[in-house]
Formats: sequence, structure tokens, C-alpha cells
Amino acid sequence: MLRNSDLSQMNNPQIQTIKQRYGIAGNCDALNRALEVALKIAPVDLSVLVTGENGVGKENFPRIIHDHSLRKTKKFFAVNCGAIPEGTIDSELFGHEKGAFTGAIERREGYFSVANGGTLFLDEVGELPLSTQARLLRVLETGEYIPVGASEVKRTDVRIVAATNVNIEQAIKDGKFREDLYYRLNSVSIAVPALRERGNDILLLFKKFVLELSEKYKMPPIRLTQEAQDIILSYSWPGNVRQLKNLAENMMVTSEEREITDEILRMYLPVGERSNQLITVANESSNHSFENEREILYQILFDLRRDVNELKSIINASGNINKPATEVREHIGSELTFIRSSEIPQTSSATQIKDDERQTFLAAEEVRDNDYINDAEKQTESLESIEKETIQKALNYNRGKRKLTAEQLGISERTLYRKIKEYGLD
Repeated sequence: MLRNSDLSQMNNPQIQTIKQRYGIAGNCDALNRALEVALKIAPVDLSVLVTGENGVGKENFPRIIHDHSLRKTKKFFAVNCGAIPEGTIDSELFGHEKGAFTGAIERREGYFSVANGGTLFLDEVGELPLSTQARLLRVLETGEYIPVGASEVKRTDVRIVAATNVNIEQAIKDGKFREDLYYRLNSVSIAVPALRERGNDILLLFKKFVLELSEKYKMPPIRLTQEAQDIILSYSWPGNVRQLKNLAENMMVTSEEREITDEILRMYLPVGERSNQLITVANESSNHSFENEREILYQILFDLRRDVNELKSIINASGNINKPATEVREHIGSELTFIRSSEIPQTSSATQIKDDERQTFLAAEEVRDNDYINDAEKQTESLESIEKETIQKALNYNRGKRKLTAEQLGISERTLYRKIKEYGLD
């Protein structure tokens, strides 16, 4: 455990040098302490867990730790655990042998092998599946791992720096994260403060972004009136530093006025505010809490498409969608509520209906069934196009940043990654 007296001995000019080198602006006590801790533990070969909300700049600290450690001449790899599909995460981290699974046409080294001797930054470590967490724990404890499809144990010497915006303690209670892995990763913890906790650093960061953007776009800089500055300081900034930079860039490019008043500023700030707390990994049985109407709309679209696909599967499961409606009804029961039993003539004897009348009735039912199936297929195609267009627009709005896009759509980065591949939106 680091003591305050240890940190007070850090040379303040060294902190300022670090800020300049890594483009960090601000002078709040919480930020300075986080930087001091990072520099203090860098030479000590311990695992580090960096915590903080999305957009606070957690990615800077693993780089600082590596560059000031004894491993600085070795490789540094950053892996976004939330952006890798669950089915391939083990292969990405630990490698695989040729033929280990479908598509494994050649042997591949994983990050633990490639980064041997260096530092591996596991961003969004709270998104790792439980099976991968168990393998990661073994690497941390013994330095040993087994590639996917292999039988030979391999060794690696990698320092792990992990980061997460997930409330790990709550995830442990919910059975979504291993408690033993948490304590292994959390040898030293660095808490990065949220932007709303940094006071006047907000204005300092805003001016920094404006000057950088002014030079980048060859445009005169914008400035805030006193009233606008008061709004900036009082706003909760759910997207933290990333949101502040996006706001500055948006106003720089689109605002005709170079002096931003409080009225102009309110046009660029979201009307509703999202929760600022660390996110929790919800149980499957728990209800998802939507924060705004946009998320509700996206969720409805995804749920509707899923329901239509399930209905298609039920119909296709009958083995032959051209079977008479009576046989389909027997197979799927009450699932197809559009076929009502009252539509079938009730008779006491089969002889009461002539054969030609029976065939005519069944043929009519078959046509209606096929029409419904065709409508369902058309609806599915329409929903797919809506989903593809929605994702494309969200990616364009967020300038291709997948993490922001996933948050906006209300889905996980892993699901967004799969959808991007599915629709060819790379």
C-alpha cells in the first residue's frame, strides 16, 4: 500500500513533464495522485488495475507504466477485450494450433506469446467470459498457458495492466467476474477521476482541444462567454473527456459564431443526462434500464427482428412449409395464432365434406400460409436493412468509434463487432 508520504516525495516537475509528454491537461489533486501512483509502481513488476468511467483517459496510464518500467525496451500491446467476439477471445490471447477449430488454417501466436517480456494492456477486462478469466488467472499465478487445440504448456513473462469501467465488486456478486482474478489483477489500483470531479480542469481541457482543433482545421478558435463557462463547469459530463472533446470539435466546425454564448452551448449539449456511475454487468433475469428514448427505439428494433426470426424458425421447423395448415398447426400449436380453429368447418363426420371441397379448403389455407411466410421474410429483410442503416448512421455520427456507437445503440461492443462483420460495414 502506497503512503501519502511516499507520494509527496515525487518531484512535481516530473508530473508536469509526464502531462506534456502524454497530452494530459489538468491540475486536480485526484489526477495528480493517479499519475504519481503510476510513476511510483512502474518499476515494480506488479499487476495494475486502472478503474474509471468511460472516456476519462484510462488508456494513458498503462502506457505511462510501461514506458517507466524495466520492460520499456520490450513490446507493449493493448487489447480491447470487449471488442473481440467471445468465440475467438481465447485464440487472440493464447494462440491456437492449426486445425484447432473451423477456420484455423494455420498456427497462430497469441498476445501472451508475442508480448513475452513486455507489457499487455487488457482494456475492458470486465467483459471477459468466465472461461477466459480462469485461463487468465492461471497465467497470472504461474506464467503458464495452453494455446487452443494444443497439449503442450507454454510459458510467458508478461506484465498485466488491466482497465475497466465495470463495477467489478458488483460483477463478483452477480457471478460475472471471478473474485480470485480480481484480487490478482488488483495488486495496485489506480482510480482515474471523472471529468465532473476535476473542477476548473474542464475549462483547461476545453481550451486545449480548441487550440488543437483550430490548428488542425485552420479555423479561428472559439471562446466561451462567462455564462457558457458556468454551464460547462456545472454539467455532469457522462461521456467525460471524450464527450468534451467531441463537443469542442462539433462547435468549432458547425457554429457560425466564434463566441459561444449559453444559448448556443445549450443547442449542443444533450437534453437528457445518463448515469455517471460505473456500469454493472446485469443478470440475465434482471430488467435492463433504458436511459433515453433512442435506446428504447433501438432495443425495440432488435427485439422485433429477433421475434420475426424466431417465428420463421418455428415455421421452417415443420420440415416443409408447404404442408397443409392442419399439419403445421399440429406442429407449432398455439405459436401461429394467425390460424384460428374457428376458420376450420366443424363437422361430425368426414363424409359431410366432399373430397373436392376439402381439397379446395386446404389449398386456400396453404396459399394464406405461404403469403404469411413471404410477408415474414419481407419483414425480416426490411428489419435487417433498418438495423444495418441504423448501425451505419451511428458509426458515422461517432466517426467510426465503436465503443461510443455501442453505447449509443445500447448494445455490447461484442454484438456491434459481430453486426459490423455481418453487414460488411468495416
